[in-house]
Amino acid sequence: MPYLTKPLILLLCLLVTGECRKHGHRVRRWTGTVETQKHGTSLSKKPPDVTKSRKMKTEHLLKVDDHDFTMRPAFGGPAIPVGVDVQVESLDSISEVDMDFTMTLYLRHYWKDERLSFTSSTNKSMTFDGRLVKKIWVPDVFFVHSKRSFIHDTTTDNIMLRVFPDGHVLYSLRVTVTAACNMDFSRFPLDSQTCSLELESYAYTDEDLMLYWKSGDESLSTDDRISLSQFLIQKFHTTSRLAFYSSTGWYNRLYINFTLRRHIFFFLLQTYFPATLMVMLSWVSFWIDRRAVPARVSLGITTVLTMSTIITGVNASMPRVSYIKAVDIYLWVSFVFVFLSVLEYAAVNYLSTVQDRRERKMRERARSQSLPCTCGISQTRTMTMLDGTYSEADTNSLAGYTEEPMVPEEEHEEMHEVPEKPEHMVVHLSVSSESTTTKKKKSLRGLNIIQNTHAIDKYSRMIFPGSYIFFNLIYWSVYC
Repeated sequence: MPYLTKPLILLLCLLVTGECRKHGHRVRRWTGTVETQKHGTSLSKKPPDVTKSRKMKTEHLLKVDDHDFTMRPAFGGPAIPVGVDVQVESLDSISEVDMDFTMTLYLRHYWKDERLSFTSSTNKSMTFDGRLVKKIWVPDVFFVHSKRSFIHDTTTDNIMLRVFPDGHVLYSLRVTVTAACNMDFSRFPLDSQTCSLELESYAYTDEDLMLYWKSGDESLSTDDRISLSQFLIQKFHTTSRLAFYSSTGWYNRLYINFTLRRHIFFFLLQTYFPATLMVMLSWVSFWIDRRAVPARVSLGITTVLTMSTIITGVNASMPRVSYIKAVDIYLWVSFVFVFLSVLEYAAVNYLSTVQDRRERKMRERARSQSLPCTCGISQTRTMTMLDGTYSEADTNSLAGYTEEPMVPEEEHEEMHEVPEKPEHMVVHLSVSSESTTTKKKKSLRGLNIIQNTHAIDKYSRMIFPGSYIFFNLIYWSVYC
């Protein structure tokens, strides 16, 4: 055993020494490689770009904590210029009742804040979302005469902030705004409306902040697919001016103006065409017999009620303005034509009744003024000349009687020498003078048009359509 112990110890020592040598050689090879890489990169690597360093925080890079961003850039100095441009995404609706419009747009601001400048060898900008906006200064632009507005927040706040190394800032947000529009409906629905969206700083006057359109008229761009159901968008343009407030001073105000022209075809189908048809329908009564009272009365009442319904429907969708609109003129004139057609039949019916009553009185007067009958002419009927007060119908009814002079009864008996008196009848009527008859005929001829109901209907068939056509020519020439 003593002889085996010594060789085992010697073998163990040799194994430990070999392992130590291998580990030392491996460490030296790794260290040499690292040193070689360091030595190689020291000759070809560019200076590190701090904008790409992940260890640098945004606040430290823009030095947000080192400045007071509650004050505007260059506080106490000249007014800071803030350029604005707008891209209209959609014009959502135009409301005549509320007199407003709704628009969705991209609003962009451009200014320079040297407090946000940073070092960058590539001169590339950095882009941030809405979380950084709460920590820096941004222009306090608001929409004048705005009723409702909001910044879109799906899926996150639609806000973008882009900062350039020299301190220039681009601030963009997506907004939907509902603003008031003073509309003039005196020519409705043949009107054109001009509305404007106004932008202005709320706190900073023109001495602190100068708002301007960044590229003039090119600062406003629109989507070619923008369209409205009732309007045709004619043009967009920009303007700017100063606005004065008695308590705070002068402010720069920017205007986005757009002109809209209303489509007339919808109102032709819904308003003008039905109203014209109702007026033409009321003329049908002129061709109906005056004795058909139910037919003519029901037709007149139906057209009047229909016109009232059309007028009520149009005014229900319009604001209660204090002036007369173009559509009101057309509808009310049409209503007057329909109403006059009802009055025309009332006049016809009344004059017909008066004429019938007068003829009845004339017949009764003819019976009361007749003279006693005389006998003496066998199988002969005679009569004297008629009074001018009798109508032509009465004269025709007496056409079978012969006209003979009056003869005394004694002479008549001697002439014929007839012992017996056969049955005779002679009708004697009072005869008026020729001048009186002529005067009465002229007076009746002057009232012939009024008393002749058929003539009233005949003239109405020409006067009513002619007057309505003349009105339409004047109306469309003035408003178109």
